[in-house]
Amino acid sequence: MEALYWGCLIGGAVFAIVSLVLGDLIDGLLDGAFEMPGVDFFKPVVLAGSITAFGGAGILLTRYSSLSVMSSLILSLLIGIAAAMLVFFAYIKPMRNSDVSIAFSMKELAGKIGEITIPIPANGFGEVMIRFASGSTIQTASSFEQLPIAAGARVVVVDVVDGVLRVSEWDEDVLKEL
Repeated sequence: MEALYWGCLIGGAVFAIVSLVLGDLIDGLLDGAFEMPGVDFFKPVVLAGSITAFGGAGILLTRYSSLSVMSSLILSLLIGIAAAMLVFFAYIKPMRNSDVSIAFSMKELAGKIGEITIPIPANGFGEVMIRFASGSTIQTASSFEQLPIAAGARVVVVDVVDGVLRVSEWDEDVLKEL
């Protein structure tokens, strides 16, 4: 029985070291092959932590306690399950909830309101700053109507062509008439 415990302990430790060193490479190659959709509790890191804790607890209980083999096995299993729960609730769940991205797609900028930071000539390029809740971005822009737009003017992004925002001057008076 002690050989099983040692195998679990060593296997879990090797998995931890390999995933630490080659984690991104392995994740790219396997592309989530071991993850079950909707079941976060069975992630590889949780299972590996559980197996490692099971092996370590089994070795300690076998060598340093007067428990029977069956009692040591059951207690080791319970310790492994407790370790899995600890890893899941202390690491996996908080990390899943903190996975927030502030990235945006250029196509999402269509319809956004911005401010010209570098004037746009009639047939040239300037820059527009668009503010988000998470910050702001400055992008290259050109005039949609082929008219010059002065710095400080409010504009609306009409569309995005080849990574350049095509903007039109924002006219509040036109909106009031509508």
